[in-house]
Amino acid sequence: MPLRSYEQVRAELLAGREIALLDVREEDPHAQEHPLFAANFPYGRIEVDAYTKLPRRDAPIVVLDDGEGLALPSALRLRQLGYTNVALLDGGIAGWRAAGGELFRDVNVPSKSFGELVEHERHTPSLSAPEVKALIDNGENIVILDARRYDEYQTMSIPGSISVPGAELALRARELAPDPSTRIIVNCAGRTRSIIGTQSLINAGVPNPVSALRNGTIGWTLAQQQLEHGQSRSYPPASEANRQTAAQDARALADRAGVPRLGREQLAELHADRARTNYFFDVRSPGEYGDGRLPYFRNAPGGQLVQETEQFAPVRGARIVLADSDGVRANLTAHWLKQMNNDVYVVDGLQPADFSVAGAWKDELPPHPAVEEVSVETLAEWLDTAPQQVAVLDFTSGVNYQKRHIPGAWFALRSQLAAALAQLPDGVQRYVLTCGSSLLARYVAADLKALTRLPVLVLTGGTAAWQAAGKPVEACATRLASPLIDRYRRPYEGTDNRAEAMQAYLDWEFGLVSQLGKDGTHGFKVLQK
Repeated sequence: MPLRSYEQVRAELLAGREIALLDVREEDPHAQEHPLFAANFPYGRIEVDAYTKLPRRDAPIVVLDDGEGLALPSALRLRQLGYTNVALLDGGIAGWRAAGGELFRDVNVPSKSFGELVEHERHTPSLSAPEVKALIDNGENIVILDARRYDEYQTMSIPGSISVPGAELALRARELAPDPSTRIIVNCAGRTRSIIGTQSLINAGVPNPVSALRNGTIGWTLAQQQLEHGQSRSYPPASEANRQTAAQDARALADRAGVPRLGREQLAELHADRARTNYFFDVRSPGEYGDGRLPYFRNAPGGQLVQETEQFAPVRGARIVLADSDGVRANLTAHWLKQMNNDVYVVDGLQPADFSVAGAWKDELPPHPAVEEVSVETLAEWLDTAPQQVAVLDFTSGVNYQKRHIPGAWFALRSQLAAALAQLPDGVQRYVLTCGSSLLARYVAADLKALTRLPVLVLTGGTAAWQAAGKPVEACATRLASPLIDRYRRPYEGTDNRAEAMQAYLDWEFGLVSQLGKDGTHGFKVLQK
């Protein structure tokens, strides 16, 4: 397997050539330290994610870990899937560090560091949590817009705020604040999405005074102010007059950023182009996308695409094509991606009628090895009569496992399969693998067969079929054959975060501009007034 050095990877990044730097560890180890543009691409999900996230089979791929032994099998698996230009990062994380490379904490670091750079250069206006609380208490003429995903908003929100995720802001702001003297306050959980959201409205020429809630719900909590929970306030439809105004402003903004344009007729030609990696993203809301879509366009709501760019498009230097039905959201999103040094295009002139493809998006998947299956009823009978002889291994996410799993099932990570087997009690005579739908379990089955002579079966339809059949499920982390490291616990999510962790997260964000300067590979250029 060829090796690529830190110097070679850095040279590719600086030149703007295509390269996918893939960290194949679980998300929590990845979040502890990684190169700036290393996308988390866990070994356990390679077959599920590869063809969608790495659409060009000869794109340059460099795989890394931190000595866990996952890089080589991941690279070999990618080759088996048809990728022809795969290499290992020489020395992994330790080699990057030894060569003088900068390492970053947390997740979605390119986007978060870009957000800090935007505030640093544009002096994005903000208000502290006590200042916003005083405005609320005094009945001032304000509206608070929450730029996070709707599910995050429902978990916890600023009192009286309205859910308006990311790229929806410029399209909906005039409906929610028709009086230009109304102060608009944009919040998220921490800093990035409130900074980008606030600056989006300022850049787009919304006439209202606009400020970010400084440090988001973290700042609100650290100020010992109460949050709301379970709210459902959302934005209204945009009037045609406001849509046209927003579309003109967003297009002018994208033009200023230098975003090129494509016609509808060019899409098929681009899709057939194998000389470049092409990502096609529909930046409308998930609900609109579900009602009808363009061919080969995946859903990536604009705000989240800016927030999680390296996860949606892990090939740095790829071509990114954006579409919407209103002329606002794609242009606004593109103007940010362009500033983040992406080769981004907007499809011009699309109408709602163009979004006519029905049915949910389906990822392209490689065929899985032949597996022996077991039905829900048969598994239930086995667990009733001789539970000690059956080991049910659940390869869903740790979050989903804690929400629901088959009673007695063990949480296991594919990346730690041998260690997981060692945690199981004696007397097991067969293994039954599951996950939400058993999709991932089918790929894991081949790995497990290489480690045991016992029968390996896959539950037909997975845990979803078990629950649909009326079988009982249990919650919480009842049986862990692997540690819960597949997801990094973000200090800004949930309602039980420690104050020390939240403050440490804010301190880390404040230092990102300095780290960007040390790294030097980003190419970010913030659009000035």
